[in-house]
Amino acid sequence: MGRVRRMLNRRVVIGVLLAGVLAVGAGVVWFQPWKLWVDTTVREAAPVAAEAGSRAPRTLAVGELISHEHTTTGKVRVLELPDGTRTLRIENLDTSNGPDVKVLLSDAPVKEGRAGWHVFDDGAHRSLGSLKGNKGDQNYALPAGLDLERYGSVSIWCDRFDVSFGAAKLTRV
Repeated sequence: MGRVRRMLNRRVVIGVLLAGVLAVGAGVVWFQPWKLWVDTTVREAAPVAAEAGSRAPRTLAVGELISHEHTTTGKVRVLELPDGTRTLRIENLDTSNGPDVKVLLSDAPVKEGRAGWHVFDDGAHRSLGSLKGNKGDQNYALPAGLDLERYGSVSIWCDRFDVSFGAAKLTRV
């Protein structure tokens, strides 16, 4: 009887250890903690007119990023090129890296502190795609026909955890 009990205890211990290892492994894959120490810097040039002699891109809106879940700084501009295409440009971005981070246009107001962390996907919002890097200068093409009057803010948004790393109110120029 003692031998059977020891074998059962050993199996239980091994099962618990195996479950713990699997849980830790799943947590590492989900949270991707190494990204907190890995920076990706992007240095895209500002878009320019395609033809020599064309007018320079026109700035339609500007904003300054504020911090939410992670310390975030930088400036955003909405640019219109002579051909009518528009680009969201993020300049001097400095934020944390993370899993599944996107650039969102949203109708949510930019709020300071924790009140602004979770609001950007509640109403109308449009993803411009994955954040190219957590540092530097980057351009994101705006879809043709996008109504800029509908979207008054930009968020660096972690889709995995539904939280804003930082956001900027867009002010028309």
